[in-house]
Formats: sequence, C-alpha cells, structure tokens
Amino acid sequence: MATISDPHMAVVRPVTPRTPGGCEECLTERSPWVHLRLCLTCGHVGCCDSSPLKHAGRHAGSAGHPIVQSFQPGEGWRWCNVHEAMV
Repeated sequence: MATISDPHMAVVRPVTPRTPGGCEECLTERSPWVHLRLCLTCGHVGCCDSSPLKHAGRHAGSAGHPIVQSFQPGEGWRWCNVHEAMV
C-alpha cells in the first residue's frame, strides 16, 4: 500500500487510548461496532466507517483531528481523514 508524506502528521503525538475497551460513544450508547480507530491527536477511540454510527469519522470532523490509527490487534496503519489516504 502506498503512503504519502502528509503535513497533518505534525499533529500526531503519543496518546493513551481514552477507552481501550472499545468505541467511546458506542460503550455509552450500548451500540455495536465493527472496527476501532485511535485518534493520534487526543486518544479518542471511535468506531470505523463500516460501523453503524461511524464515531471515528464524526470525531475527526467535529474535533478537527485528521490522523487515526487502526486500533485493531496486530494492525498499525494510519489514515489521514483530510486527504483520504494512508500515511
């Protein structure tokens, strides 16, 4: 998979997942999720765009935090929501 040099990587910092047990909003709402994404700006854990409520994408849009990383075991890829590309 090709990656790009992305200026949004400047906002990436070491983060602690705020809800390591699952999507922050889905845990509160008792909603199911498919896969999880970790915001690399603030540590928000949200569900992916294949999940019913798409909390990771909503968080990126409302908070302006562009880069997420897969929060699935064994995965480490990163995605820029602004450029819609792997980084």
